[in-house]
Amino acid sequence: MKDEARFIYSEDLLRYRFGDNHPFDNRRLKPTLDLIRTLGRLEDHHLHPPRPATEEELILVHDPDYICLVKEADRGDIPRERLEEYGLGTEDNPVFPGIHQTSALVTGGTLEAAEIVMSGQARHALNLSGGLHHALRGKASGFCIYNDAAVAIAQIRKKYQARVLYIDTDAHHGDGVQWAFYHDPEVLTLSIHETGRYLFPGTGNVYERGHDTGLGSCINVPLDAFTEDESWLDAFQRVIPRIARSFQPDVILSQNGCDAHRYDPLTHLSATMRIYRIIPQVVHELAHELCDGRWIAVGGGGYDIWRVVPRAWTYLWAEMSGRPLNEMEIPRSWLEKWQPKSPLTLPDTLHDPEGLFEPIPRREEITQKNERTVNQVLKMAGLLK
Repeated sequence: MKDEARFIYSEDLLRYRFGDNHPFDNRRLKPTLDLIRTLGRLEDHHLHPPRPATEEELILVHDPDYICLVKEADRGDIPRERLEEYGLGTEDNPVFPGIHQTSALVTGGTLEAAEIVMSGQARHALNLSGGLHHALRGKASGFCIYNDAAVAIAQIRKKYQARVLYIDTDAHHGDGVQWAFYHDPEVLTLSIHETGRYLFPGTGNVYERGHDTGLGSCINVPLDAFTEDESWLDAFQRVIPRIARSFQPDVILSQNGCDAHRYDPLTHLSATMRIYRIIPQVVHELAHELCDGRWIAVGGGGYDIWRVVPRAWTYLWAEMSGRPLNEMEIPRSWLEKWQPKSPLTLPDTLHDPEGLFEPIPRREEITQKNERTVNQVLKMAGLLK
């Protein structure tokens, strides 16, 4: 198996957009890709095009009636009430031209990443357009039409019978992937997220642990609002390696939403770029320790598309490609190219400098609350006496 990583990309993936005023904006891929290239971490031989997921593949996770409706949704003659039954035509999930074709291409990109890794073409593969973890079996949800991660996991299970560890570090709970495998003991879904008490989708409690034969194969770590780096990383580093080593997966699929950052406009967590440098390091090490390096990664949430997303996902790809980056300045050429397009002043370093943000007043209370949550999670998993 080759050590080299693959980067799934096509300009066609930029068509996954819900409109100029919608918070999910796939224009974020352009400055991200350019920053990675400017830092010398991406060459043409890393790139691999996506292909559309077939209906047979989508049916592994999604209801056939739902797929049929998505295919017809942009015709313009379907009653609004009918669309809304399936979560479409709403404020979160407005219909856009080519909605089925583009959503199927995003899903096919993650399927390609999975096949590259599982067939041994490369140890790691990344689809930043993926990570649409809220889509349900028969309903669009949370800016997500098809659940690319769930479809890829289902295909891995069908074709390779592999044990899959799904790690989701998006600030929003990875509900769609969780429910897709809630009864499957061969897929462990692990989501660390902001508590659903304050944030969509309102799920992800520690008591959601799987059902029947899948009991125990679902792990949730809901963190209190305004959690900062130290407490976030304590939860991540105490839970993820222990769960991974206990489960002994054949492959890891990680969802890398970067909306836990303090700048993100949709969430209430208070992390900095530090966590986005450490997350891929830990997952990378676990993939080589447990899975012969097999690691598939997807994107996810991230709604500060200028100050956060390019930096976080540059850290991710740099780690995957074996050329990690530490704290450093962002090249002036990149800043000069993208600052005129950004309504916000772009940071000039990959990291957030020490002291950039004021400490949260409730830090001690939040930290203690999160520590109790982590202890409860580990105890329920049989990993803490």
